[in-house]
Amino acid sequence: MSSGRVVLTCFSCATVHSLDAEPGRRDECSKCRADLHCCKNCRHYDPKVYNECRETQADRVQEKERSNFCDFFAAGARTQELSERDKARAAAERLFKK
Repeated sequence: MSSGRVVLTCFSCATVHSLDAEPGRRDECSKCRADLHCCKNCRHYDPKVYNECRETQADRVQEKERSNFCDFFAAGARTQELSERDKARAAAERLFKK
């Protein structure tokens, strides 16, 4: 078993989280309060494939930005780049942070 930390970048504000374990269903981003255990924070998420997920056995999830019960969730670096909307949101968050 690996005792390494889990590094996850929030899809909503691009805040980097270093966690002791995979995020749970109720875990939220400390900055923007977005759900952490969601499709858009999963390494399998890919908007270019069927169901926007590269894990073929995963059940379909409608709301990609909301917490879910997917057994295949794997936090970590996403292989695709942030969408233009995500980049703009992250830039606005940084600009207007309190």
